[in-house]
Amino acid sequence: MYVGWNVAWDQMNNNKDTSMDWEKFMHETEENLTSFSKEIPQTAKGFGLMGQAAKSDGALSEKTKELIALGIAVATRCDSCIGFHVRSLIRLGITREELCEALEMATYMGGGLSYAFSAKALKAYDIFIVDSN
Repeated sequence: MYVGWNVAWDQMNNNKDTSMDWEKFMHETEENLTSFSKEIPQTAKGFGLMGQAAKSDGALSEKTKELIALGIAVATRCDSCIGFHVRSLIRLGITREELCEALEMATYMGGGLSYAFSAKALKAYDIFIVDSN
């Protein structure tokens, strides 16, 4: 279930923990993408190849490219993109300090909405980093 902007309101009024379940959300997202990819196999294959090419080390490292992608995910408010790129950054060995500095820049460039989604990205990191250890 998607948790939108009404989280603070719900918590204030109902005292419910409505925080996003990142593990469940990403599992559902991956299932949905798998199902959709079966319907559009050529496009899915092309998208996968484009991603591989874009993330390849070159003048910029894969880690730098993933930080750029995370900044775009925060700016465009894409929860699933945040999840995918945070997990990739963990795989690439990002520290919490590095992540926070990147999110600081995303917040600076995107304002209030990016501030909120940067906080979501940090929460995702905190959840995924525990699972990766």
